[in-house]
Amino acid sequence: MKHTYSIEGMTCENCKASVEEKLGRVGGVEAIEVDLKKAEAEIRMSKHISTLELQNSLPSKYTISEKQHSVLTTVPETENKSELQQLFPLFLIFGYITVAAILLNYKNGSWSGFMLDFMGLFYIVFSFFKFLDLKGFPESFKMYDPLAKRVSVYGWVYPFIELALGFLFLMRIQTTTALLVTLVILGITTIGVTKVLLDKKSIQCACLGTALKLPMTKATFIENAVMLVMALVMLLN
Repeated sequence: MKHTYSIEGMTCENCKASVEEKLGRVGGVEAIEVDLKKAEAEIRMSKHISTLELQNSLPSKYTISEKQHSVLTTVPETENKSELQQLFPLFLIFGYITVAAILLNYKNGSWSGFMLDFMGLFYIVFSFFKFLDLKGFPESFKMYDPLAKRVSVYGWVYPFIELALGFLFLMRIQTTTALLVTLVILGITTIGVTKVLLDKKSIQCACLGTALKLPMTKATFIENAVMLVMALVMLLN
Protein backbone atom coordinates (compact mmCIF):
# COMPACT_ATOMS: atom_id res chain seq x y z
CA MET A 1 0.00 0.00 0.00
CA LYS A 2 1.04 3.57 -0.62
CA HIS A 3 0.11 6.42 1.71
CA THR A 4 0.70 10.11 1.08
CA TYR A 5 1.28 12.39 4.05
CA SER A 6 1.67 16.11 4.58
CA ILE A 7 4.64 17.04 6.73
CA GLU A 8 4.98 20.44 8.37
CA GLY A 9 8.26 21.77 9.73
CA MET A 10 10.67 20.87 6.92
CA THR A 11 12.75 23.87 5.84
CA CYS A 12 15.87 22.46 4.13
CA GLU A 13 17.55 19.38 2.70
CA ASN A 14 18.76 18.47 6.18
CA CYS A 15 15.15 18.32 7.33
CA LYS A 16 14.21 16.19 4.34
CA ALA A 17 17.04 13.72 4.97
CA SER A 18 16.20 13.55 8.69
CA VAL A 19 12.51 12.82 8.00
CA GLU A 20 13.43 10.13 5.47
CA GLU A 21 15.79 8.51 7.96
CA LYS A 22 13.39 8.54 10.91
CA LEU A 23 10.37 7.30 8.96
CA GLY A 24 12.49 4.72 7.14
CA ARG A 25 13.28 3.09 10.47
CA VAL A 26 9.63 2.42 11.31
CA GLY A 27 8.78 -1.25 11.05
CA GLY A 28 6.76 -2.06 7.94
CA VAL A 29 8.07 0.84 5.85
CA GLU A 30 9.37 -0.53 2.54
CA ALA A 31 10.19 2.73 0.74
CA ILE A 32 9.84 6.43 1.34
CA GLU A 33 10.11 9.49 -0.88
CA VAL A 34 9.96 12.99 0.62
CA ASP A 35 9.18 16.06 -1.50
CA LEU A 36 10.54 19.14 0.26
CA LYS A 37 8.75 21.65 -1.99
CA LYS A 38 5.36 20.00 -1.61
CA ALA A 39 5.99 19.20 2.07
CA GLU A 40 4.80 15.67 1.39
CA ALA A 41 5.99 12.13 1.91
CA GLU A 42 4.92 9.04 -0.01
CA ILE A 43 5.39 5.89 2.03
CA ARG A 44 5.03 2.36 0.71
CA MET A 45 4.38 -0.07 3.53
CA SER A 46 3.90 -3.80 3.92
CA LYS A 47 1.32 -3.34 6.67
CA HIS A 48 -0.85 -0.54 7.98
CA ILE A 49 1.06 1.93 10.15
CA SER A 50 -0.88 4.45 12.19
CA THR A 51 -0.19 8.14 11.76
CA LEU A 52 0.48 8.32 15.50
CA GLU A 53 3.27 5.76 15.21
CA LEU A 54 4.81 7.73 12.35
CA GLN A 55 4.50 10.97 14.33
CA ASN A 56 6.20 9.41 17.35
CA SER A 57 9.16 8.44 15.19
CA LEU A 58 9.76 12.08 14.20
CA PRO A 59 11.28 14.93 16.22
CA SER A 60 8.70 17.27 17.73
CA LYS A 61 9.43 20.02 15.16
CA TYR A 62 7.70 17.95 12.46
CA THR A 63 3.98 17.32 12.19
CA ILE A 64 2.73 14.53 9.94
CA SER A 65 -0.85 14.03 8.76
CA GLU A 66 -2.30 11.62 6.25
CA LYS A 67 -3.27 13.24 2.97
CA GLN A 68 -4.61 10.27 1.07
CA HIS A 69 -4.61 6.52 1.15
CA SER A 70 -4.67 4.25 -1.83
CA VAL A 71 -3.65 0.79 -2.88
CA LEU A 72 -0.53 0.91 -4.99
CA THR A 73 -1.75 0.22 -8.49
CA THR A 74 0.77 2.18 -10.52
CA VAL A 75 4.52 1.90 -10.59
CA PRO A 76 6.48 5.08 -9.74
CA GLU A 77 8.52 6.58 -12.55
CA THR A 78 11.82 5.56 -10.96
CA GLU A 79 10.63 1.97 -10.72
CA ASN A 80 9.74 1.96 -14.42
CA LYS A 81 13.43 2.35 -15.12
CA SER A 82 15.79 -0.57 -14.95
CA GLU A 83 18.59 -0.58 -12.42
CA LEU A 84 21.09 0.21 -15.17
CA GLN A 85 19.04 3.19 -16.36
CA GLN A 86 18.77 4.61 -12.84
CA LEU A 87 22.52 4.30 -12.34
CA PHE A 88 23.52 5.66 -15.75
CA PRO A 89 25.06 8.87 -14.24
CA LEU A 90 27.25 6.74 -11.96
CA PHE A 91 28.44 4.52 -14.80
CA LEU A 92 29.09 7.57 -16.99
CA ILE A 93 31.30 9.12 -14.32
CA PHE A 94 33.14 5.82 -13.87
CA GLY A 95 33.71 5.72 -17.62
CA TYR A 96 35.20 9.22 -17.71
CA ILE A 97 37.46 8.45 -14.74
CA THR A 98 38.65 5.22 -16.35
CA VAL A 99 39.44 6.88 -19.68
CA ALA A 100 41.27 9.73 -17.95
CA ALA A 101 43.38 7.29 -15.90
CA ILE A 102 44.23 5.32 -19.05
CA LEU A 103 45.28 8.46 -20.94
CA LEU A 104 47.55 9.48 -18.07
CA ASN A 105 49.38 6.15 -18.17
CA TYR A 106 49.14 4.77 -21.71
CA LYS A 107 52.67 5.85 -22.67
CA ASN A 108 54.46 4.11 -19.82
CA GLY A 109 51.94 1.27 -19.54
CA SER A 110 52.03 1.45 -15.76
CA TRP A 111 49.24 -0.59 -14.20
CA SER A 112 50.00 0.69 -10.70
CA GLY A 113 50.02 4.25 -12.06
CA PHE A 114 46.62 3.64 -13.62
CA MET A 115 45.17 2.41 -10.34
CA LEU A 116 46.58 5.33 -8.34
CA ASP A 117 45.28 7.86 -10.86
CA PHE A 118 41.90 6.11 -11.01
CA MET A 119 41.57 6.22 -7.23
CA GLY A 120 42.74 9.83 -7.09
CA LEU A 121 40.29 10.96 -9.76
CA PHE A 122 37.54 8.90 -8.14
CA TYR A 123 37.96 10.73 -4.85
CA ILE A 124 38.29 14.18 -6.43
CA VAL A 125 35.16 13.79 -8.57
CA PHE A 126 33.03 12.15 -5.89
CA SER A 127 34.03 14.75 -3.28
CA PHE A 128 33.03 17.51 -5.74
CA PHE A 129 29.43 16.26 -5.82
CA LYS A 130 29.34 16.05 -2.03
CA PHE A 131 30.53 19.66 -1.72
CA LEU A 132 27.56 20.79 -3.84
CA ASP A 133 25.34 20.16 -0.83
CA LEU A 134 27.69 19.97 2.13
CA LYS A 135 24.83 20.57 4.57
CA GLY A 136 22.54 17.89 3.20
CA PHE A 137 25.16 15.18 2.61
CA PRO A 138 25.79 14.21 6.27
CA GLU A 139 22.09 13.46 6.85
CA SER A 140 21.91 11.24 3.77
CA PHE A 141 25.26 9.58 4.50
CA LYS A 142 24.37 8.56 8.05
CA MET A 143 21.34 6.67 6.79
CA TYR A 144 23.65 3.79 5.91
CA ASP A 145 27.22 4.49 7.05
CA PRO A 146 27.69 2.94 10.54
CA LEU A 147 30.32 5.44 11.70
CA ALA A 148 28.40 8.49 10.43
CA LYS A 149 25.37 7.26 12.40
CA ARG A 150 27.35 7.27 15.64
CA VAL A 151 29.70 10.22 15.07
CA SER A 152 27.81 13.05 13.38
CA VAL A 153 30.94 15.10 12.66
CA TYR A 154 32.28 12.26 10.51
CA GLY A 155 29.66 12.95 7.85
CA TRP A 156 30.74 16.60 7.74
CA VAL A 157 34.46 15.87 7.34
CA TYR A 158 34.06 12.90 4.97
CA PRO A 159 34.06 15.01 1.75
CA PHE A 160 37.29 16.68 2.95
CA ILE A 161 38.82 13.24 3.60
CA GLU A 162 37.95 12.17 0.07
CA LEU A 163 39.42 15.36 -1.38
CA ALA A 164 42.65 14.90 0.59
CA LEU A 165 42.96 11.27 -0.47
CA GLY A 166 42.45 12.30 -4.09
CA PHE A 167 45.36 14.73 -3.94
CA LEU A 168 47.59 12.20 -2.15
CA PHE A 169 47.02 9.57 -4.84
CA LEU A 170 47.43 11.95 -7.78
CA MET A 171 50.56 13.56 -6.33
CA ARG A 172 51.99 10.21 -5.12
CA ILE A 173 52.35 11.49 -1.56
CA GLN A 174 51.98 9.10 1.38
CA THR A 175 50.23 6.60 -0.87
CA THR A 176 50.55 3.76 1.66
CA THR A 177 48.76 5.84 4.30
CA ALA A 178 46.13 6.85 1.75
CA LEU A 179 45.59 3.20 0.80
CA LEU A 180 45.15 2.19 4.44
CA VAL A 181 42.67 5.00 5.05
CA THR A 182 40.78 3.90 1.92
CA LEU A 183 40.48 0.36 3.27
CA VAL A 184 39.13 1.68 6.57
CA ILE A 185 36.59 4.27 5.40
CA LEU A 186 35.27 2.33 2.41
CA GLY A 187 35.27 -0.87 4.44
CA ILE A 188 33.00 0.78 7.01
CA THR A 189 30.71 2.17 4.31
CA THR A 190 30.55 -1.19 2.54
CA ILE A 191 29.33 -2.82 5.76
CA GLY A 192 26.48 -0.31 5.89
CA VAL A 193 25.66 -0.74 2.19
CA THR A 194 25.59 -4.52 2.60
CA LYS A 195 23.16 -4.23 5.52
CA VAL A 196 20.84 -1.98 3.49
CA LEU A 197 20.87 -4.43 0.58
CA LEU A 198 20.20 -7.42 2.84
CA ASP A 199 17.34 -5.55 4.55
CA LYS A 200 15.99 -4.68 1.07
CA LYS A 201 15.44 -1.06 2.07
CA SER A 202 14.93 1.59 -0.59
CA ILE A 203 17.04 4.63 0.28
CA GLN A 204 19.09 7.19 -1.58
CA CYS A 205 22.79 6.58 -2.10
CA ALA A 206 24.97 9.52 -1.02
CA CYS A 207 28.06 8.45 -2.98
CA LEU A 208 27.52 11.40 -5.33
CA GLY A 209 26.11 13.63 -2.63
CA THR A 210 22.49 14.75 -2.88
CA ALA A 211 22.80 16.45 -6.28
CA LEU A 212 22.03 13.21 -8.12
CA LYS A 213 19.29 10.95 -6.81
CA LEU A 214 20.71 7.46 -7.03
CA PRO A 215 19.11 4.39 -5.42
CA MET A 216 21.14 2.21 -3.10
CA THR A 217 21.73 -0.92 -5.22
CA LYS A 218 24.22 -3.70 -5.83
CA ALA A 219 26.11 -1.30 -8.10
CA THR A 220 26.88 0.84 -5.05
CA PHE A 221 28.40 -2.20 -3.37
CA ILE A 222 30.43 -2.96 -6.52
CA GLU A 223 31.63 0.66 -6.64
CA ASN A 224 33.10 0.36 -3.14
CA ALA A 225 34.41 -3.14 -3.80
CA VAL A 226 36.41 -1.96 -6.83
CA MET A 227 38.15 0.71 -4.76
CA LEU A 228 38.78 -1.73 -1.91
CA VAL A 229 40.30 -4.32 -4.24
CA MET A 230 42.53 -1.70 -5.88
CA ALA A 231 43.73 -0.47 -2.49
CA LEU A 232 44.45 -4.02 -1.30
CA VAL A 233 46.32 -4.92 -4.51
CA MET A 234 48.44 -1.79 -4.27
CA LEU A 235 49.31 -2.51 -0.62
CA LEU A 236 50.28 -6.11 -1.40
CA ASN A 237 52.51 -4.94 -4.23
